[in-house]
Amino acid sequence: MKHTTGLLAVSMLALACATPAAFAQDKEISFINCGDELTAGYPEYIAEWEAANPGYKIVPELVGWGQCQDKVTTLAAAGTPVALAYVGSRTLKQFALNDLIVPVPMTDEEKAAYYNYVPETVTFDGTQWGVPVAFSTKALYWNKALFRAAGLDPEVAPKTWEEEIAFAKAISEKTDADGFGVVAKTFDNTVHQFLHWVYTNNGTVIDADNNITLDSPQNLAALTALKDITAYAEEGPTAYEQNEVRAIFLDGKLGMIHAAVGAVNRLEDTDIEWGVANLPLGTDAKGPGTLLITDALAVFKGTGVEEQAIDFAKFLTAPDRQFEAEMAQGLTPLRPVPAVATLVAEKPYWKPFLDGIEFGGPEPLFTDYIGFQNVMIEMVQSVVTGAAEPQAALTKAAGELEQYK
Repeated sequence: MKHTTGLLAVSMLALACATPAAFAQDKEISFINCGDELTAGYPEYIAEWEAANPGYKIVPELVGWGQCQDKVTTLAAAGTPVALAYVGSRTLKQFALNDLIVPVPMTDEEKAAYYNYVPETVTFDGTQWGVPVAFSTKALYWNKALFRAAGLDPEVAPKTWEEEIAFAKAISEKTDADGFGVVAKTFDNTVHQFLHWVYTNNGTVIDADNNITLDSPQNLAALTALKDITAYAEEGPTAYEQNEVRAIFLDGKLGMIHAAVGAVNRLEDTDIEWGVANLPLGTDAKGPGTLLITDALAVFKGTGVEEQAIDFAKFLTAPDRQFEAEMAQGLTPLRPVPAVATLVAEKPYWKPFLDGIEFGGPEPLFTDYIGFQNVMIEMVQSVVTGAAEPQAALTKAAGELEQYK
């Protein structure tokens, strides 16, 4: 059964306040890019592609991050789709099942050029439905001064969950700071933060055969560890999303957080003595892990320029161009291009963000991602507030996810 209700409801609601965009016609390729300005290099790349493809014109439109996804969805559901759009890869399954986008198959060579599992972030039912355009991984940050004050070695990060919890306890009990930043607000990154624990213990949420695998020993251990470390977290974690937790860390009031590489730029403007390391591991981990989040360029159905939109998307994200865009935006590289080795040599803090990819996992693809997200947030919140025990919360959530797969 296809679950279209959530998608169409959001779409129709957004339609009332959306500004109509030009339908892709007369060989125009409309392109919605999220943000306040085009990514560095895009104007030149657009001009280069147009020169090589006479008769076609790329028409970019900038839409703010808060409205971007809604506008793309609204136009597609209304039958006036944009040709190409920047979307969260987690939405691709829902778009595909609603027959709103076209496949963008990858050759084996194209797949092999990416880091491990990146193609899986855009794959549903054995087919790729978008071109990866942005990539985020996470690592552990720690405050060395707080480690020192708590009697811990400031140069040694925790390698296991057991150590992470113990270090958080020491910081909480021996300093004026809290030990660890727990993210549990009603916000999408509460799901992301829990998935850090899932993918550092060889867990999964849904498998390749569309079976819900949330209620597993690996994930029970993950949710239990999250519960245990909450005792040493900031007060009231359900009030904090990841950027708010990061702000507490930047203020020197948290011993450890899980965050993306973008936190480095902010730390360099502070007096904090910090370190970054691989995410600590659970007992079932096979190696360093992390959540692999990608955004993608999706090609929408019914514009008449689908083939050209696919070609432009692949041109825009070709290895050298993509790496330049990633460095301009402070994103994890999607591919192990030669420049990555130079990057790590010059800036060693990049290494943990790459190490975790080998055993990492993607954002799970569901037919109703908002439904999935709400179930997962409720599960996490119930555990960190003490309203439910991990096993009961996990079993309940697994049952509720069946309707959204």
